[in-house]
Amino acid sequence: MSDDIETKLSAARTRLILDKPFLGALVLRLPAKAVKPERCRTIGTDIRALYYNPEYIRGLSLEQTQFVLAHEALHCALSHFARRQHRVRNRWDVACDLAINPLLIQDGLKPPPGILLKSGFEGMMAEEIYPYIDDDTEEETHDDHFYSADNRSGDSSGGQSENGDSQPQAADRDPDETGSGAAPQPLGETEREQLAVQWRQRLAGAAQQAQQAGKLGATMARLVEHLLQPQLPWRMLLARYMTATARDDYSYQRPSRREGNAILPTLKSARVDLVVVLDTSGSVKDAEMEEFVSEINAIKGQMRARVVLHSCDAELCENGPWTFEPWEEFCMPANIHGRGGTRFTPVFEWLEREGLCPDLLAYFTDAEGEFPEIEPGFPVLWLVKGRAQVPWGQRIQLN
Repeated sequence: MSDDIETKLSAARTRLILDKPFLGALVLRLPAKAVKPERCRTIGTDIRALYYNPEYIRGLSLEQTQFVLAHEALHCALSHFARRQHRVRNRWDVACDLAINPLLIQDGLKPPPGILLKSGFEGMMAEEIYPYIDDDTEEETHDDHFYSADNRSGDSSGGQSENGDSQPQAADRDPDETGSGAAPQPLGETEREQLAVQWRQRLAGAAQQAQQAGKLGATMARLVEHLLQPQLPWRMLLARYMTATARDDYSYQRPSRREGNAILPTLKSARVDLVVVLDTSGSVKDAEMEEFVSEINAIKGQMRARVVLHSCDAELCENGPWTFEPWEEFCMPANIHGRGGTRFTPVFEWLEREGLCPDLLAYFTDAEGEFPEIEPGFPVLWLVKGRAQVPWGQRIQLN
């Protein structure tokens, strides 16, 4: 009977290699191991290998088997085991599945019953989905994620050695854990880092092979490109865009006689005109706006920036705008208010009416509102809290 299960798994892998070479190449990196039902409900991975309950695989069709194999391989390739950081494990696991499943369905794979799937999360990363998962969620993934150190109750250390590697002692194991039915062990810190690099290389290689074969879909290609790019926090991205607007240039102006006769190039920086707009419609919390303003102030101190602050919900705040010269601290005004609907058009109408053309407009918002139809002639940076998209400008994800 086990031969039938192994034949089904082999056929599913072969079909993936032929039809979906990107996913197939990733699946081949995971050796499959059968385990007892009490150790694995359905199917799962510890990043080193794939573990499956034979009874679960027996109840799936060949197409559904392809789905669950690809699902486990993507957990590894997308480094979900290394990206959780401070997040609550159950919420993170749910967010990871909600990120993976739409990708596989969009790629033409047939899901088995019981998978997590919600509309509205298509194209989002697990980090973006996580804030929308309730703290006390009762949702569960259809598979087992064995790669967390707290994956077994009563043993949060996962049998780690002093150097952080996962090395359970043979004497501490259940006798049945030796051999083909061995239970997966949690990852140690050193091994986690090594596997993250290894799976990143595998992801790049699988994508290159599939692209050469002409069988890498646009959605998967965008995902791979995003994951292989250096990942920077929003504060660093904001600093990069702000400092890039500083107009540094060389001046060959004749020096004073006290400095000598030689004319040497000197670096001169013109003032940067920055407009900052806060969305006060109620979807953004006061604490979040305070954090954003303090970050702007920290970056402002590194350049000669004149900042004009305004706020807007459905209409501009009647108490604004507030102007901060380069030598003044940028802080939240006491008389800022809002909490109405959301429209972005009033801000751009105000700028046009006043004849203002800033070096950069930074808009802190959830991006759910009315946008102007025409893109302005100056750069716009949208710092977005939530999953809404913007029609133009540069978008930076906050959460």
